Amino acid sequence: MSQFASSSAVAAPAARGIGQRIAEGFSQAVAIIGLEARKLAHDPSELLFRAVQPALWLVIFGGVFSTIHVIPTGSYTYLQFLTPGILAQSVLFISIFYGIASIRERELGIITKFLVSPTPRVILVGARGLSASMRGLSQALIVILLAIGLGVTLNLSAVALAGVVLTIILGAALFSTLSMIIASIVKTQERFLGIGQLLTMPLFFASSAIYPLSLMPAWLRPIALANPLTYLVDALRTLMLPGEVGLYPLWLDLLVLLGVTALLTVVESRLYPRMAQ
Repeated sequence: MSQFASSSAVAAPAARGIGQRIAEGFSQAVAIIGLEARKLAHDPSELLFRAVQPALWLVIFGGVFSTIHVIPTGSYTYLQFLTPGILAQSVLFISIFYGIASIRERELGIITKFLVSPTPRVILVGARGLSASMRGLSQALIVILLAIGLGVTLNLSAVALAGVVLTIILGAALFSTLSMIIASIVKTQERFLGIGQLLTMPLFFASSAIYPLSLMPAWLRPIALANPLTYLVDALRTLMLPGEVGLYPLWLDLLVLLGVTALLTVVESRLYPRMAQ
């Protein structure tokens, strides 16, 4: 009996210690996400500048291909088909260069301060990935408003919009975490920018963002199916367009995005200390 009481007394402080670390970790995560929100509020001009690219794709590219009818999109107009793809593209382009912030933080010594904190590295990396979704969500608002202005019919129900928010958070976390992995390896802004520019267009064109997978040559389809952007686009189409349009069930798209994000987060949590070197 006394042995049981003694072991319980030892376990209680240990449990409190674990609980305290988890609470501190989530507090740190909230602080990181809040910092990103304050950055955007302080200088929203970056979002306006980044809105130019999706506007050009929707207005010019979408407008031209809507008139010539060369891409089969079933019962949907090409602008309807294109809008979720351009939204996914915006999330990709914003998130894939998020690693630059990690490189700058290393130069300022902020990474070292993060590493000496008691917060688990997985939570630190996950919070950094989630903070990138702030930019993705603001971009989504711009793209949706632009599409509505162009007369595109979208599913704007509360359930659909909630699903779009969740999907963008997962997509932004996935590609920003990939970006941080690259930054942890190359460590310099020049090399990072070169690799980031090298990745964006292949990821974009080897997906279903601007044309159906059925139009791709046979050798490109397996690459597109291994591309997480394809599942981000597919989930957004399922949510944003009325009717059944997705290639896969929505739960499968979200499961793929969540699984890849979790895997990349674990990898980056192991590489993250290299950023301080």
